[in-house]
Amino acid sequence: MPVVKVKGMSCQHCVNAVTEAMQGLGAKEVKVDLTSGDVTYEEDAPISPEAIKAAIKKIGFEVA
Repeated sequence: MPVVKVKGMSCQHCVNAVTEAMQGLGAKEVKVDLTSGDVTYEEDAPISPEAIKAAIKKIGFEVA
């Protein structure tokens, strides 16, 4: 299961925003851990790191 580190998340709204952004890229079973900043997900087809960084940046967070 791929893992992405996201900086700047602090609440359930952040979790929802990151989850929706990842699902918009085709990710499934997205799980966000606020404490560690880890976002894990399943993918049917590989999602490029550049696409993930762009989607996360667009909603106001940073990929570590």
